[in-house]
Amino acid sequence: MSSTTSTGATKVEAAKPAQLSGAQLYSRFALAGAICCSVTHGALTPVDVVKTRIQLDPAKYNNGMIGGFKKVIQSEGAGALLTGVGPTFAGYFLQGAFKFGGYELFKQQSINLLGLENATNYRTGVYLASSALAEFFADIALCPLEATRIRLVSEPTYANGLIGGFGKILKNEGIGAFYAGFGPILFKQIPYTMAKFVVYERVAESIYSIYPKKSLSDGLQTCVNLSSGLVAGLAAAVVSQPADTMLSKINKTKGAPGEGTTTRLIKIAKELGLKGSYSGIGARLFMVGTLTAFQFAIYGDVKRVLGATGGVEIGK
Repeated sequence: MSSTTSTGATKVEAAKPAQLSGAQLYSRFALAGAICCSVTHGALTPVDVVKTRIQLDPAKYNNGMIGGFKKVIQSEGAGALLTGVGPTFAGYFLQGAFKFGGYELFKQQSINLLGLENATNYRTGVYLASSALAEFFADIALCPLEATRIRLVSEPTYANGLIGGFGKILKNEGIGAFYAGFGPILFKQIPYTMAKFVVYERVAESIYSIYPKKSLSDGLQTCVNLSSGLVAGLAAAVVSQPADTMLSKINKTKGAPGEGTTTRLIKIAKELGLKGSYSGIGARLFMVGTLTAFQFAIYGDVKRVLGATGGVEIGK
């Protein structure tokens, strides 16, 4: 659109940027998710190392998170706290892309199927179903790299990094070893992700009902994402802790000849009991609460930078 000035010159008004849709939009959601998950999980690798050690050897690492840090540094050096950083970063880059990109995609498909009004009225169900489906596909990508990470953390001398550990497991145990923990990882990640997204959405919705989103600056919206993500992370950690402990146990060593995954899981569950399944919960609450808060903050900021603002929001 143009307008004519008093001198007869033509002034061209700046056109608004076109709103993204389709593959352009969802690829940006996926990239934002990949960045937020890989950065946060990678940065918290030291906490994850200590948490995994507490789960695998609670008799030795029995002084909580701070005590666990001290023991790892004293016995193996500070460098041991970065064990598994390669597979952590790579695995959660892939997982984040599928999780966040898939969540936005399945949420939109639910809206298309149900209609905007019904999707809004039953939005908790939409959040739960969309996050569960997204996490299932994300875990297919994550599982081999998570198995490699746990093996490196549980056996520090097993291999030198991601490539060495991945190759050694593949050569010695076959591709099936990468998915020995697929059941536990689904049991852990799907409830975790469902709790994570639904609590985040509901907490953010409550805040925006008091302070409308349109009235808040970008910085204040980031603060909302941080606080909502923190509450979501704490809830998700409690829900998924037992399966997280079992996942660490089953990936520590290969099973006995002829022993199936289901048999191993039942055996591990009996050995752990309810109390044992919550070993390392303090470290995991800190880790998951922190990383989830920053995930949603980074995700929102990266989406804004990429211009990925075409998603449909169904919160009231």
